[in-house]
Amino acid sequence: MSTASATERPKSSTPTSLGGLRPFMRPYRLQIGLAILFLMLAAAATLLFPWALRHLIDGGLVEPGRGDQTMALRGHFVQLFGVAVLLGISSAVRFYFVSWIGERVTADLRNAVYSHVLRQSPQFFETTQTGEVLSRLTTDTTLVQTVVGSSLSMGLRNAVTGIGALIMLVWTNPYVMLQVSLIIGLVVLPSMWFGRRVRKLSRASQDRV
Repeated sequence: MSTASATERPKSSTPTSLGGLRPFMRPYRLQIGLAILFLMLAAAATLLFPWALRHLIDGGLVEPGRGDQTMALRGHFVQLFGVAVLLGISSAVRFYFVSWIGERVTADLRNAVYSHVLRQSPQFFETTQTGEVLSRLTTDTTLVQTVVGSSLSMGLRNAVTGIGALIMLVWTNPYVMLQVSLIIGLVVLPSMWFGRRVRKLSRASQDRV
């Protein structure tokens, strides 16, 4: 493979490569909206769980009287239990909708590819290997199912949780937030640079082979 063809090859890791799935995801707008809603609820419950636990420890153990302490512990425990229930229900519903969307999109994609293959001329099958066609029907669609069904959802959940955690950290202790920012700059940015460098070298090696 020449150097020109290697440089012209599009990067499949960009999010824009998923734009071709829009026609397949458009019929499931309601389910996608519900999945995003419960994803937000799960992220909010994840952020509220340490807050509720802090109130249980700090607020339930400072009352001088045993009766007042018991009532305070009960109230804070109810709050903690409510957050845990919200986290469990929202995570389960989010996982159900995301898995359901992934299965439906994968099935529609396989049907579309199969219908398109059936409409090809005999010359297409003379120049295209059968294994390549089968790979599109099995391996590639399974990869799309993994991205739509789990990877994309986990990425969005981690992004929302990370942004919310940063906001809570700034609100509670700006000094600690400054330390975290410095650590991110010193550790994450060089790691990203090395990762891109290794990926570029690996792609060049594969192109030479």
